[in-house]
Amino acid sequence: MATTTPVDTDQRAAPLVSRHLRVPFVLLILCFAAWGMAANLTDILVGVFRGIFDMSNLQSSLVQFAYYGAYFLLAVPAAFINARYGFKAGVLVGLGLAAVGGFLFIPASQLLAYEMFLLALFVLAAGLSILETSANPFVIGMGEEASATQRLNLAQSFNPVGANIGVLMGAVLILPGLTPEESKTIMSESELLASQSADLGLVLRPYLVIAAVLVLIWLLIAFRRMELPRTPEAVDLTSGSGGTFARLWANRHYRYGVMAQFFNVAAQTCVWTFTILYAQDVVGTSAGEAGWWLQASLIIFLVSRFVMTYLLGIFRPAVLLLVMAVFGVACCLTSMFALNIVGLIAVVSISAALSLMFPTIYGMALQGLGPDAKFGSAGLVMAILGGALVPMVHAAVMDTAGSAAGYLVPGICLALVAAYAVFDLRNTRPPIGAPAAPVQA
Repeated sequence: MATTTPVDTDQRAAPLVSRHLRVPFVLLILCFAAWGMAANLTDILVGVFRGIFDMSNLQSSLVQFAYYGAYFLLAVPAAFINARYGFKAGVLVGLGLAAVGGFLFIPASQLLAYEMFLLALFVLAAGLSILETSANPFVIGMGEEASATQRLNLAQSFNPVGANIGVLMGAVLILPGLTPEESKTIMSESELLASQSADLGLVLRPYLVIAAVLVLIWLLIAFRRMELPRTPEAVDLTSGSGGTFARLWANRHYRYGVMAQFFNVAAQTCVWTFTILYAQDVVGTSAGEAGWWLQASLIIFLVSRFVMTYLLGIFRPAVLLLVMAVFGVACCLTSMFALNIVGLIAVVSISAALSLMFPTIYGMALQGLGPDAKFGSAGLVMAILGGALVPMVHAAVMDTAGSAAGYLVPGICLALVAAYAVFDLRNTRPPIGAPAAPVQA
């Protein structure tokens, strides 16, 4: 996940992917799509579990806490796996663990226990955290350094493709078949239990598909030779003044970048998690129609990512980040006060702003880190913890003040992303690859 910068003649001349790694590169593209599919299918589960288990918005938001909490906990172990055994081993461990999580939905659907579903999601996300932490630097190493940014942006473009497939699976395989809430009011206790079992069975099917896809990708990668053109540099992890962690902490552009990534992922998770509930509670759509609104937001995200990649070749990343963050804040405010279809359109439009943010913040934070970028990358993945914690705040606001008022939370998060863009614009940065200079206030 990296931002695009204007290319020079040498970069255009460099091959995008080393010839002997083209097939492995395609296999890694499948990984990017696979974790996008799993992550955005999870957004649908919040509303689904709220109805199946008759719980509050705060309780149902534990889905995202389990998912993104696993991302936080496994990012650093993934970096150690990569350093000790290589990127291919990290990718295989991530794929295998994620597949196990997908298959854990089978006993979860049999036990009819919310906690078991949370465990399955945690294991799935733990695997995806290792996969994402490994796949990004793996892609960077699959060719010349001059073309690394372009190569990584190409791979990342398939993440929203997978995300759209995930939401489409939810909209087609889960939401239309759920037992209507009005029907539950006239059911006996045994009928309610049967409907709950049937609804959880609907949740099971798409995750079994994802698990099967992950196993297939695992087999294709495991039996394919993948030799990187260069070996990773040794990294000194000591906590002293010369250690990686100390250098990363002392770099304010990196440190603030991790914070900005925390709030960016928090905003993204809040927006997508509660789009369906906003459509149902504020506008009054059906569950099936609400799913298509979420699908529309992800299509906007996909198209906007390609548009933003083009614009990043023209404008300074921090400038574009500031403009889109302010646009996102405006959309959040609109959704709070226009309690009709206009507000819903505003919620969906936030995805245009979000499409730019993760890769741009990622690239801005890692600029000039050199060999420290390997563990710096892990820190940026750990920032995904924002997707675990902040949606619970959003849900609590919804429970107290209504679904529309909840969008104050992502609005604040996007305002803090805008503040990071302002910080970058006010401080001179060395060009990529140049020695880092002290940051001026």
